[in-house]
Amino acid sequence: MEDVKAVAERRLRSAQKRITPQRRLILDILVETEGHLDAHDIYDQARRQDTRLSLSTVYRTLAVLKETGVVRELYLDQDHHHYELDDKDEHSHLVCLGCGQVIEVDSAAFCQAAKAVGKEQGFVVAAAQVELAGYCTTCYERQTEASAQS
Repeated sequence: MEDVKAVAERRLRSAQKRITPQRRLILDILVETEGHLDAHDIYDQARRQDTRLSLSTVYRTLAVLKETGVVRELYLDQDHHHYELDDKDEHSHLVCLGCGQVIEVDSAAFCQAAKAVGKEQGFVVAAAQVELAGYCTTCYERQTEASAQS
């Protein structure tokens, strides 16, 4: 399998985008970090390596990475967006409303359902990404205990 960073850089070059030091730094952070980062998380980590980097540079870089298909922008049931490398097969997210935990799940069943609905409506679905909000086991148990005590 090809290196994730090499694939990302190839996508940028094929879109005629330069590989600037700032883009390389942000790519490194996304490659090395597990999970879903928002722009401020990326900015905080990047500033440790480049104190001259501005938050607006992070936002501009994320926009370019999104435009070229290197990153995927996620909403995850919050007020701000999160970003992840777009290097994985189709997957969806379960988002805990209690603790904010994000669990990635295979989207095969969601994609099949979306394609069936699309076909019903005369629409061809190319891809589907679903974000389901609810409660992880721990938060659900806490909520159930709290309800039982009141």
